[in-house]
Amino acid sequence: MAQEKKTIKIKQIGSPIRRPADQKKILIGLGLGKMHRVVELEDTAEVRGAIKKLPHMVEVVEG
Repeated sequence: MAQEKKTIKIKQIGSPIRRPADQKKILIGLGLGKMHRVVELEDTAEVRGAIKKLPHMVEVVEG
């Protein structure tokens, strides 16, 4: 039986302007980069770790 993959929706709430380059790269890696953009990603430890590095710039909308 196929396992259904869990997903998580993430919304960008902070601007990458005047932020360190590594934070900008994490945003781009998550598929974000513009304000109020929402992406749906697979709920993995890597994605959760990236969210924890940017609590001031992203929020979990659903998941």
